[in-house]
Amino acid sequence: MLRAFFSSASGMRAQETLIDVTANNLANVNTNGFKRHHVDFADLIYANSRQAGGEVAQGQESPVGLQIGSGVRAVGTTKIYAPGSINESRTPTHAAIEGQGFFQVTRPDGTFAYTRDGAFHVSSEGEIVTGDGLPLSDNIVVPPQTSLESLTIGTDGTVSIIVDGEAQQLGQIQLHQFMNPVGLENIGGNLLIETPASGEVLSGNPGVDGLGRIRQRALEGSNVEVVGELVSLISAQRAYEINSRAIRAGDEMLSNTAQIVR
Repeated sequence: MLRAFFSSASGMRAQETLIDVTANNLANVNTNGFKRHHVDFADLIYANSRQAGGEVAQGQESPVGLQIGSGVRAVGTTKIYAPGSINESRTPTHAAIEGQGFFQVTRPDGTFAYTRDGAFHVSSEGEIVTGDGLPLSDNIVVPPQTSLESLTIGTDGTVSIIVDGEAQQLGQIQLHQFMNPVGLENIGGNLLIETPASGEVLSGNPGVDGLGRIRQRALEGSNVEVVGELVSLISAQRAYEINSRAIRAGDEMLSNTAQIVR
């Protein structure tokens, strides 16, 4: 009887986790390059009251066992890397990745982080930086007193600008990929960092070795589908209520038992 309490409690905790993740997905529905998360669940250990195939009588084996589960647990959150919608932008430093890959930026401590958010700007020193001021690791610097409207980012990542009527190449934006991108760690600010689970970074020019291409004056939106997340939210809420009812039913059964004893 009491096992039902613990099983239902684990179910309520699991649904709380699902609601938290779903709420975060909905909160980032308009975040550039955001990828929705999915919660993976697994059942807990089982109590074997009777082993399948065990001998129930001389010469007779039980065809089925008697197992009672202990509930559920959240195994992890999986980031879904389905592409988001590409939205046009009038800003020449904005860029979207069509396909696989990440932009690489340099953090203040010198380590690298990765992002799908291509809402870049030009710093006071001419560096191409993120909205938080982190520079692209490709070390691209725009010359002073040049018009950004003449800035061109090719689909292959080549960055050039018109200076005195002539095209001048400023550098090359590379894209970066991982064997297991789901293993990347979120650190906020639309940034991800490498972990042992993600594998080592694989770098290359856009359009080569399975990497996507770059589209200038565009931004990749979130891949969150509001309707799907709302359905998930309702489903989690109903599952939470059902688990609470199971606890209430167990409590009523214990109460009836206690009254019989009296």
